[in-house]
Amino acid sequence: MEKTRIERAIEYITKLFQGNGDGHDLAHSLRVYKNAMMIAKEEGQGEEEIIALSALLHDCDDYKLFHTENNANARRFLEQEKLPAGVIEEICKNINSVSFSKNRGKAPETIEGKIVQDADRLEAIGAVGIARCFQFGGSHGRSLENSIEHFYEKLLLISKELNTPSARKMAEKRDKLMQDFLKEWGEEMN
Repeated sequence: MEKTRIERAIEYITKLFQGNGDGHDLAHSLRVYKNAMMIAKEEGQGEEEIIALSALLHDCDDYKLFHTENNANARRFLEQEKLPAGVIEEICKNINSVSFSKNRGKAPETIEGKIVQDADRLEAIGAVGIARCFQFGGSHGRSLENSIEHFYEKLLLISKELNTPSARKMAEKRDKLMQDFLKEWGEEMN
């Protein structure tokens, strides 16, 4: 049976992220993909394959993991798939719009970009976001207190910058969970 392009993208990132365990790994990319597909379905907008590939490949050139330029890892896969140059550029533009630190306050121009940005940002909040915060912090030598600071520097700001109504709705419960966690943290630390 012929594999779909999405299945080949999953195989590609499986190899690329092998051995990575700092929260920017295969499981993270698969959850972003799942979030993106849920948001796209809920919004009823966007080119599904562009959303799927942008979500799956969004971290394959992340500066925290790879020393690549011009989305080299993503482009390698997309060119192997013989996608038109314009589609490759659109996917790379979506990928480049994801990073919170590099795109703070900036919304992507296309619905596909907005959906992928929201999908990744949802992954940084709620129960998964709390776990990933400490996973990343631990793998980079951060103390628990430094990881808690990250909530105030980034995580609690995310829901205010989401692009789509469905992502904002998904964020409500996750935000509350983080606030409850921080309240409990404060009580236990005092």
